[in-house]
Amino acid sequence: MTIFPPDPDFEALRLELARLRAVRGWSYDELAARSGLARRTLIEIEQGRTIGTLNTWHALAHALGTPLDELFATLCNGHEPPEKAGG
Repeated sequence: MTIFPPDPDFEALRLELARLRAVRGWSYDELAARSGLARRTLIEIEQGRTIGTLNTWHALAHALGTPLDELFATLCNGHEPPEKAGG
């Protein structure tokens, strides 16, 4: 029997991006300049039209000064994240 993990909460992830950008008072242009991403990409992610690639999220995490694992933890909203190995 195959047990599938819960669906990731991509809505929570995009809302966290919007929150982190707002907390810093950054416009899309500011985040684009700091991340090296296109302004259009940022808008499409925040508006839920695209998920973005791992490279995109890596660039965003660096630009925002937020560890990638903390940013991605929002994907587990509403369910328990998997336990770390050895812990």
